[in-house]
Amino acid sequence: MVGKYIELPDAYKSVNEALKHAGLKNRLTVHIKYIDSQDVETKGTEVLQGLDAILVPGGFGDRGVEGKIMAAQYARENKIPYLGICLGMQVALIEYARNVAGMKGANSSEFDKKSPFPVVGLITEWVDAEGQVEKRTEKSDLGGTMRLGAQLCHLADGTKVREMYGNATIHERHRHRYEVNNNLLPKIKEAGLVVSGLSADKKLVEIVENPAHPWFVACQFHPEFTSTPRDGHPLFAGFVKAAGMYQRGEL
Repeated sequence: MVGKYIELPDAYKSVNEALKHAGLKNRLTVHIKYIDSQDVETKGTEVLQGLDAILVPGGFGDRGVEGKIMAAQYARENKIPYLGICLGMQVALIEYARNVAGMKGANSSEFDKKSPFPVVGLITEWVDAEGQVEKRTEKSDLGGTMRLGAQLCHLADGTKVREMYGNATIHERHRHRYEVNNNLLPKIKEAGLVVSGLSADKKLVEIVENPAHPWFVACQFHPEFTSTPRDGHPLFAGFVKAAGMYQRGEL
């Protein structure tokens, strides 16, 4: 797990538990190695060697973000199973834009307001689960302007997530302010990244996956919030299954 709060592992308590649930579903023991994303920045990707899978969880602020981007690149280039959650999806998108789609300097407007390719940005309005229009600006209260709670998501046919969930629509919980910039999305899709999940109004990106990779999935929502010991969660179960296969040389 490549995060920025690893000195306090309970910051990722829900993710930790979801990984354990997925281990139960797959009859595997999950060993979580916590890696500070700032260590990736200062020591290089050598700190990621020997891993069977890489998970980049959520977070706020620019500290350690480049390390998370490096982790996403390392997973993509070395065909290591990758699960990105919230910011973990955004860094995967930024990395893909920079290094595959040729969008040099791509970033999120949260971290670099002068980026020539702000592939992730702050949207000013959206429709919530009740159909009400929510609005926000950069000066808005942070907690009160998030896309929050359970929301419907449409899954694309023929994708990994559609197969894992077994349904065309799902409900997942959200807690974020920044979204994928739809204006720059076509170029990223042309470079091969697949948008496999869309919001209820089909205007916001919820899930992306890389079809050129054995198992590379990243979501804007927080699947850890709905994982249970008995049922686990489709994304975590699929991720841990892929990690086991990678370890055995079967992926």
